[in-house]
Amino acid sequence: MSKKVKIGNVYIGGGEKIAIQSMTTFKPADIGNTVSAIKRLEEAGCDIVRFSVQTEEDVAAIKVIKRQVNIPLVADIHFDYRLAIGSIKSGVDKIRINPGNIGSDENIKKVADAVKSSGVAVRVGSNTGSVEKEFLAKYGKNEISLCESALKNVAVLEKNGVDNIVISVKSSDVNMMIRSYEYLAARTEYPLHLGVTEAGTKYDGIIKNSIGIGSLLSRNVGDTIRVSLSADPVEEVYAAKGILRALGIEKDFVEVVACPTCGRCEWDCIGFAAKVNERVKNVRKKFKVAVMGCIVNGPGESEDADLGIAGGRDNAVIYKNGKIYKKLGINEAENFFYEELEKCLN
Repeated sequence: MSKKVKIGNVYIGGGEKIAIQSMTTFKPADIGNTVSAIKRLEEAGCDIVRFSVQTEEDVAAIKVIKRQVNIPLVADIHFDYRLAIGSIKSGVDKIRINPGNIGSDENIKKVADAVKSSGVAVRVGSNTGSVEKEFLAKYGKNEISLCESALKNVAVLEKNGVDNIVISVKSSDVNMMIRSYEYLAARTEYPLHLGVTEAGTKYDGIIKNSIGIGSLLSRNVGDTIRVSLSADPVEEVYAAKGILRALGIEKDFVEVVACPTCGRCEWDCIGFAAKVNERVKNVRKKFKVAVMGCIVNGPGESEDADLGIAGGRDNAVIYKNGKIYKKLGINEAENFFYEELEKCLN
């Protein structure tokens, strides 16, 4: 089991729940938009949020942002150790750095001292695009160079007395990403931050992350996740929740079982299922809904659900707690189903 690390009011590792992370697209100095973005992410189910800190104005904004949001904040910093120290003093809960690009040993020690005195966590991350040259020359571009580059930076922090560390080794190649985290998990007890970097636009990115993150979590590798997408960051959170739900890791949600439809379907099952899914996507309650398109699989799936509908061209059957509850005309049945769903959710 991995080590437990505290990030604000959230713990990761050590058997704690898998925390969902995302990143804002605004500079922290743009306080209004940054706060709004964080609140949207929090509402969607994000546990930890990161932003890029590039200027002193960004550092100064952290205190203001911190007062207006409820989830832990992570400052992503490269090249300037002073921004790391300033972000810590301004109240961030974690910093994301690579000691190798912060500067001299003296500067690294200054950051390490600030980390130790404040108790904030540190994420050390390697991406395939930022592997240190010595490891590329020795091993080539593969999981070994990616992980050894990260572990070298971890060793630098450990040398300076820092041990509240989280590690990531991200690749845009799904298979390399999986091999990298397997390699790392066998060599460290620090919590692992999983993700496929530069995964692409929404559709392709969700597929890549689902395979990479899902396969690792199914074998108990990983403690926190970010689904990186070239899309609205809120979509990252929904995708992450979907992965956790599909694996049975997150249980307090409304599962919507829906028919893929075929030539037997004679009503708008797809449209109705989409409306139901939109209604329940943010509900935190263990509940199962079935929206089925015909009499072949409809009754069986509906009987397994807390609330179900099996529809046809003219009529539909409503199921409740696994039993037939009501038979109605299809239009009347849709309205009745919504009413029953609201009662069950409230």
